[in-house]
Amino acid sequence: MTATAFRTEGFSGSSRAPGILSAGLAAVRLELRGYFRSPDTVFFTFLFPILMLGIFGIAFDSIGEIGALPDGTGGVHMAGYYLPGMVAAGILLSGLQNLATDIVREKGEGWLRRLGGSPISPISYFIGKAGQILITSILQLALLLLFASLVLRVELPSDPALWLRFAWIFLLGTATMTMLGIALSALPRSSRSASAVVIPVVLLLQFISGVYLQFSMLPAWLQNIASVFPLKWLAQGMRSVFLPDHFAAMEQSGTWDLGLVALNLGIWLVAGLVIARLTFRWQRRA
Repeated sequence: MTATAFRTEGFSGSSRAPGILSAGLAAVRLELRGYFRSPDTVFFTFLFPILMLGIFGIAFDSIGEIGALPDGTGGVHMAGYYLPGMVAAGILLSGLQNLATDIVREKGEGWLRRLGGSPISPISYFIGKAGQILITSILQLALLLLFASLVLRVELPSDPALWLRFAWIFLLGTATMTMLGIALSALPRSSRSASAVVIPVVLLLQFISGVYLQFSMLPAWLQNIASVFPLKWLAQGMRSVFLPDHFAAMEQSGTWDLGLVALNLGIWLVAGLVIARLTFRWQRRA
């Protein structure tokens, strides 16, 4: 997205500044267009969780079912066990990793400086970013669930109550990761260092939060560290949707703790909003 393109779609030929909402909707269209025109972005944020689920599901298929009850029922195959973690990872990659590196790049290339010199409100700019993340996350989720169900034969929940639970966890998690992506964009000093700063954080969180490794297998001290960060709670909330109820016994407290899931994601959402409000600038730091 460039300042010129933003003006063209936002003003629609008018000489007066567009409304915040209309300019934000124009920004959503521009962000989506730019997103799907970047093959590396599509691969590493959109398709990556799907590829990882396929790898884990196929590689560990010979293990058979895990978590079965004493009577032999209630077990799930590894693809089904990894699915909630990959859903959480997809939200993390789209919201935090992609957004943080994207904003740093736009600062480094001077796009935000040009936007800052226009009548465009920062709110409209962030509406565009948030809208793009929400839409691409929904598309990614739909493709991930279709792949899991049709290719890996994962049995998806049939209870409407579980899908309602999924909806609020997904929306809250997406909003939280979006705010944290904006906040984290203030840390790299240049577009060159953005990947070096953001990607290690993202990888580390995935390994300690129950995405790639079974959370109950981690030492207690590492589980406690992971519990400080939002990805652990997002992954736990997703496990409560896609895994049978008796899998809650494998969690740190022995229950799904949905109240704590909402509380911790909400705290990080507010923290991200405050940090973003205090640190965001149209221009990069000198």
